[in-house]
Amino acid sequence: MGEPEESRTGAMTPRITPLDIHNKEFSRSFRGYNEDEVDEFLDLVVAEFERLIRENEELQSTIAGLESRIEHYKGLEETLKNAIVLAQKAADEIKEAAAREAEAIKRQAEIRAAKIQAEASEALRKSQEGIEIQKQRLLKFRAEMKAFLESTLELLDENVNRIIAGLEDDREVKSM
Repeated sequence: MGEPEESRTGAMTPRITPLDIHNKEFSRSFRGYNEDEVDEFLDLVVAEFERLIRENEELQSTIAGLESRIEHYKGLEETLKNAIVLAQKAADEIKEAAAREAEAIKRQAEIRAAKIQAEASEALRKSQEGIEIQKQRLLKFRAEMKAFLESTLELLDENVNRIIAGLEDDREVKSM
């Protein structure tokens, strides 16, 4: 017999291997079962048992692959979260810097004469253009990041649905 395995009740039960089935000898008795039929049936049981073991190993391999992919996507998700946090921080810094620059320009314009006021107004306009450019960049980045996340989630959904469909197809084929 194979290595013992813990059952649902917690008790250790021996595992039956295809070799155990193949090597099983039954005692002979008067008017017992037909030995050839028993051997033929045991051969079928061995073949089916081996197929189930291979299938179980394949499913375990598939599960391991899927778990690996999930970990990959979790890492990707964490990377994306960090990128979003960095983008927000950069946007905040840009806004703060632009606000400080605008305030400085405003104070200088109040102190200076009309000629200097015109120059300050021009500088303020350029600063606001810079803010608008940064705002547009931020909006573009957000849109691209959103599209990337959505496409990644769609890809994940497609892969999960394909795997589920494959598992269901396998189950339907087995039930036939």
